[in-house]
Amino acid sequence: MSVTHVKPGRAALHLARAASLAPSPHNSQPWFFVEEGHDRGFEVHLDGGRRMVLTDPFGREAVIACGAALFNVRVAVRHLGFRPVVDLLPDPADSHYLARVGYAAHLPSTPDEALLVQGMHRRRTHRGRFGAEPVADELLAGLHEQARVEGATLQIVDDPEQLAFLAELVRTAEDTHRADIGHAGELARCVGPYGMPVEVCRHHPDTTLLVGRAYLPRACRRRVSVRSRSAGTGTVVVLSTPHDRRTDWLRSGQALQRMLLHAAAHDVMAAFHTQPLELPALRARLRTDVTAGRYPQAVLRLGHVPQRPTWCTPRRPPVQVLVRDDAPARW
Repeated sequence: MSVTHVKPGRAALHLARAASLAPSPHNSQPWFFVEEGHDRGFEVHLDGGRRMVLTDPFGREAVIACGAALFNVRVAVRHLGFRPVVDLLPDPADSHYLARVGYAAHLPSTPDEALLVQGMHRRRTHRGRFGAEPVADELLAGLHEQARVEGATLQIVDDPEQLAFLAELVRTAEDTHRADIGHAGELARCVGPYGMPVEVCRHHPDTTLLVGRAYLPRACRRRVSVRSRSAGTGTVVVLSTPHDRRTDWLRSGQALQRMLLHAAAHDVMAAFHTQPLELPALRARLRTDVTAGRYPQAVLRLGHVPQRPTWCTPRRPPVQVLVRDDAPARW
């Protein structure tokens, strides 16, 4: 492939902006996109240089993030009035080339798809406590269906014993990460202008039943009582897939983003607690004891945010993530 940084087309810019709004581990944004000339197609690639090598040694979370970006591309193509045609892993010789999205017949978007566009611009990753208002059962059922459409299972963890077990797995994994100097350094490097906002990282990460990430060690100095952690936890869910191949990671990313956009459109946000999924032994325990043999891909808390934050997590501009393919057409 011959790629150049030239002025991109308007459609490609629209897709790149949408894709860049996807969540990623610690705002690492492990992707870049390729515009095929004359709007022939749009490609999603894994940027291996932006992967968290200690947090995500197998690249699973980075591929999931790219799957979420891919779903945003699909939504953006529908917003333009076309039907997207997606080809996953189109080049077996290039494992970083994750997907190609082409334009099929013109088809007006539906109200449900317009709702996803609305959610794309409202979605924010939350850290800390949620408000007292519970997530409605009807919405939870809808989120389960959103995940199912993409080939994943969204499981609500509300049994007290199972919830306590999951919280202990998250706590064990987080303690392991905090004790690892290399891992702590990798997280600290994520804090900055194009990473995690400092304002977020100053909050104590242990204020809910499922503990959060410790980006700045000094934020953990004061102790938090066990009783106070139960308040504001929200609804705990686990997203899982029947298999654990690269295609399953991509599909789980799309399922995750479809669910997150649907939730955000209904004023429900998510907090990520995937620490035990980064340690093989703990992930195996979660698979055996929580997801009934399915492979866990994400652990989340869902809830209503008491006050919308004044800051937003920055994204790299499209000119930094979008390149153009000037090679002859391959399709």
